[in-house]
Amino acid sequence: MRILVLGGDGYLGWPTALHLSNKGHEVGVVDSCVRRQYDLEMGVDSLVPIAQLQRRVQVWREVSGREVACWVGDLVDPDFTHRVVREFRPDAIVHFAEQRSAPYSMIDQKHAVYTQHNNVVNTLNVLYAIAEVDPSIHLVKLGTMGEYGTPNIEIEEGFIEITHKGRTDTLPFPKNPHSFYHLSKVHDSHNIQFCCRIWGMRSTDLNQGVVYGQETDETLLHPELLTRFDYDGVFGTVLNRFAVQAVAGHALTVYGKGGQTRGTLDIRDTLACVELACLNPPGEGEYRVFNQFTETFSVLDFANMVAEAFSGEVKIEHTELVRVEKEEHYYNAVHTRLLDLGLKPHLLSKETLQSMLAMVERFKDRIDPKAFLATVNWRHASNYLPTSGSPLPQ
Repeated sequence: MRILVLGGDGYLGWPTALHLSNKGHEVGVVDSCVRRQYDLEMGVDSLVPIAQLQRRVQVWREVSGREVACWVGDLVDPDFTHRVVREFRPDAIVHFAEQRSAPYSMIDQKHAVYTQHNNVVNTLNVLYAIAEVDPSIHLVKLGTMGEYGTPNIEIEEGFIEITHKGRTDTLPFPKNPHSFYHLSKVHDSHNIQFCCRIWGMRSTDLNQGVVYGQETDETLLHPELLTRFDYDGVFGTVLNRFAVQAVAGHALTVYGKGGQTRGTLDIRDTLACVELACLNPPGEGEYRVFNQFTETFSVLDFANMVAEAFSGEVKIEHTELVRVEKEEHYYNAVHTRLLDLGLKPHLLSKETLQSMLAMVERFKDRIDPKAFLATVNWRHASNYLPTSGSPLPQ
């Protein structure tokens, strides 16, 4: 297939592009490289050093003998977006190209507006480009389990059958997001579903859980093919932060009681899920949702697992809950559709955690303990964020 990966310079976009290329698909990547500007703005960096996008593409060509087409530009620009889709003529578009941090979106008004404008507008531009170039292009859009929130009922895969006053209908599952970032994803979902209905487009919304891991078969082929590893308080995921804190000899900082529970999956399963979605497209006019995760853990579960896997002594500390969310709650989400398509999950094990800890150990000289700080508090409309003086990306 011809597959265009939007956000192809990112944590998931880059290894996804390599995986699809290695599987024999013709791959193109698009990125504005703005994610790198966020690090400059906040004065943090990926634990794992990453090469520039053009250099990555060159190294992949040298290592694999395969070409990956590359465009650098902003999908908020409709002319650029339409041009790329016309030039590459993909069978499927995998859309990772959004500001993905909930804390970043909650810093202040500027960051909230930026997040929603960037995410919603660029997705609208992609939808219009597909509609005008070729409505049969399959849009595989990265959503988030955070769209649902934490309802006190089972979370279905996108839709729920409701009987009300004697009448029954199947409707989108209620959304209760916890940040302006997650709200942007909800707006995307509504826009995509609407376009499928009115223009006969086809789309798969992958409501993904929290991803862990950094190494894939392809990124291990050369040091300059590695993807990023974020552990800071704004872009870092909790398991990454705990692994880095353990290696640094720092206490594992659990927000509140640590009962916040989420779906999770290994980075290798993300790649497999995306390819499965591409190879099994929906029908004309169909909008479908897959809940993309393999296991469920609480924040405290992660802390205890890292402490058990680490060879040294580890202390766990409970700190202020900076997000407005339930510390303990019911969480049971359906996630069968990707398994039905053939997903064979890599479940989280002590060996997986030890491999992650070993990777952190290799780059421990790059650890910045100041990055562990939770600098964004949901209860404040404006937060202080230490920065390097760089302006908000335009």
